[in-house]
Amino acid sequence: MSKLSHVDNSGKATMVDVSAKEKTSRIAVAQGKIFVGKEAFEHIQENKIKKGDVLSIAQISGIMGAKKTSELIPLCHNLFLSKVDVSCELDEKESAVWVKATAKTEGKTGVEMEALTAVSVACLTIYDMCKAVNKEMVISEIQLLEKSGGKSGHFKFGGEK
Repeated sequence: MSKLSHVDNSGKATMVDVSAKEKTSRIAVAQGKIFVGKEAFEHIQENKIKKGDVLSIAQISGIMGAKKTSELIPLCHNLFLSKVDVSCELDEKESAVWVKATAKTEGKTGVEMEALTAVSVACLTIYDMCKAVNKEMVISEIQLLEKSGGKSGHFKFGGEK
């Protein structure tokens, strides 16, 4: 069994020391989905949610979430993000919104958590903006789709390195 990187020899949580690692170009892509229900979906589609343009605000909040990852997730390194892209796609068949985030950096540690946080925060924002219409929304399928860079190389969900 491999040793956990965030645990010291006595079993206590510790932040990984990345000072000896080489800087590389790193990219991570994540996605998630929020089932909003038919009525809320129609309101989003027609831009009739009272709090404003749901998809634009979700996009901005996802970017902000990525930038705040090290403040939200214990032991995450504070990264200089060179790019964060968040997109929201309506899925009429499922009355859902798919959120996809890409995070990029030139650094010594990966941006997987930033991409995942961007998706999570964007989905939570959609929930917050639509909860007056439907409180039975479900956030699901938040996952890392792909990452590249660093010692572990390329990863693709469901695929090979």
